[in-house]
Amino acid sequence: MKRRQAVCAFLAIAFGSFASPGSRAQSSAKVTVIGLLDAGERVEWWDAFRQQLRELGYVEGRNISFVQRYAKGRLEELPSLAKELVQQHVAVIVTAGAAAAVAAQRATRKTPIVMASGTDQVSLGLVATLARPGGNVTGVSSLNSDLMVKRFELLREFVPKSSRVAVLWHADNTPSMASVRDLEASAARARVPFQSFGIRSGDDVTDAFSAMTRERMEALIVVNSALIYSERRRIGELALKHKMPAMFGAAEYADAGGLVSYAPSYPEMFRRAAIYVDKILKGANPGDLPIEQPTTFELVINANTARALGVAIPPSMLARANRVIQ
Repeated sequence: MKRRQAVCAFLAIAFGSFASPGSRAQSSAKVTVIGLLDAGERVEWWDAFRQQLRELGYVEGRNISFVQRYAKGRLEELPSLAKELVQQHVAVIVTAGAAAAVAAQRATRKTPIVMASGTDQVSLGLVATLARPGGNVTGVSSLNSDLMVKRFELLREFVPKSSRVAVLWHADNTPSMASVRDLEASAARARVPFQSFGIRSGDDVTDAFSAMTRERMEALIVVNSALIYSERRRIGELALKHKMPAMFGAAEYADAGGLVSYAPSYPEMFRRAAIYVDKILKGANPGDLPIEQPTTFELVINANTARALGVAIPPSMLARANRVIQ
């Protein structure tokens, strides 16, 4: 009996000596927690972010994990969601939408914040300058308001005979106000009657289109935001129903039935945000990382919607289109 106990004890010690290094390595492997804060719920874009991290060597469950908080267009929930991420002691907070970045920065001035989309970082007080942010916020700018003038020009090229242009936007989303102001100035210069239709929830979309019809609006520009994005299919359907050619601020709107979009690639921007996260995890100071601005833009045309609207696609636009949906 004593001999058997001695043998068992020896085997236990030997096995423990053999197995413990691997088990210790596995248990001591650091899992970095990344917080995801979205003013909406842009799952397709976050998939691109995660894919880029995988290509950079981050494996979910092995050396990285995610805590996601999505406001689904309810911007008033962003401050509490941001605080939850800070309380989780995440290593980095990645935000989608300027409103999410503002909420994150108000919740912490220490945790690095990477913007995967959003605009007007300087005017919102998020960074000192784009070239040298100087605080805990960096990332990618979507240039949303800056692109509105170009979208207005493209829409006028698409439907040159339209004389009354409407803009649909989320009235509670502060960054969208700059886009509306830019559009109003462009319409004034072109002497085109212009009218703003702001919504505060998805329930307002149908009423907004009814109001556009009453006001005899002939074309529409839609300002991209979390709430508007979540309603993109219904907006596309209503624009078609009301025979209103519409310009959008992301390719996903054209994919959902919208007539035309002109914007940077948001999946690509989210992949770029993953590269920022990698740099910060390797020791970079977010305040030293310049805000990156997109340099290429996609013109996407939905030919099916054009035919349904009875709108001829100008040959010049077809030649410039990055993608035509048939």
